[in-house]
This record gives sequence, C-alpha cells and structure tokens, in this order.
Amino acid sequence: MIITISGVSGSGKSSVAKLLAKMLNYKHYSMGDLQREIAKEKGISIADLGELEKKDSAIDREIDEKQAQLAKREDDFVIDSWLGAHFIPNSFKVFLDCDFNTKVQRIYNAKRKGIEEYNNLGEAKTLIKQREKTNRERWVRYYDFDFLNKGNYDIVIDTTNISIEETANRIIKCLEIQ
Repeated sequence: MIITISGVSGSGKSSVAKLLAKMLNYKHYSMGDLQREIAKEKGISIADLGELEKKDSAIDREIDEKQAQLAKREDDFVIDSWLGAHFIPNSFKVFLDCDFNTKVQRIYNAKRKGIEEYNNLGEAKTLIKQREKTNRERWVRYYDFDFLNKGNYDIVIDTTNISIEETANRIIKCLEIQ
C-alpha cells in the first residue's frame, strides 16, 4: 500500500509521514526534503525556489516525475508530498490541515532546526502565505489540480490541537476500516 500525505504548510506532513512509516514498517519519502536540497544546492531559500519554479517548470517536472516513477517501482511506502494525491492516484490519500496561526508558529519554530529561515514571525506569515499561493496557482495551471481541494483525499485531519502520534493513529484506524 502507498500512502500519500498532503496538506498545508506546518500541518505536520513530514513528521506524521515519518512516524506513520515507522509504525507500519514502510519506507518514507519526502518531496519537501527534495525541494529543500535543490534550494540549498542553488544557494537560495525555499521561498525563492518557489519563485524560480513559477518561471521554470523544469524543477517541478523533475520532482513530479520522481514521485510518479517511485510509485511504479515500489510499494509499501509513505510519502509526504503536496502533489502526491495527483501523481500517485492509486494511493491512500491523506490531507492534513491546521489553522493559520498554528502553522505559522510551527514553521517559525522549526527555523531553530535549520529547516526554514525567517527573521521574525511577521516575515514568516508573509512568506508562508506567499509560498502556498504561488504553489497552488502554479499547480492548478500546470496540472489542473488544486492540492487544497479536500475532495481529492480519502481522509482529512485537522492537526491544530492533536499530536503527531494521534494523527498517525487516526490514519491507521482509517486504513483498518478500508
């Protein structure tokens, strides 16, 4: 079984995907990690990479092709990817949501781990909103797929007030019902 985890920034996609993969003894893949690696190689921020991706579809196409090929080669993995539900249609599709202030605080706090870099909370709010808008518009234009349309998913979980463990357990319970 392939499980795709999508959702808004800061909803816990990567953390939940890693824990879920461990709980199920599956492999874990992260398209966000791949994007951060590409940004680092280019010496730019993840927000700047998003701006570059708006002008040059080659980066998107490379990432998208990797996840589509992965699904053809392997089974029994969890992938956190905004577009996983689109590029791996035969997966169990999960969408994680949370309120705006919670996601901003989570992402801002993550900067201490070197994941995202923001000078202050106000800058984080602006850049997070910009990144999500940029990505959404681009993907609707490229693929006619709105990753924020919750109708594209098998389950939607609001992670605002629940732990990573509780989120993973809800997904497992839903898988057991299937």
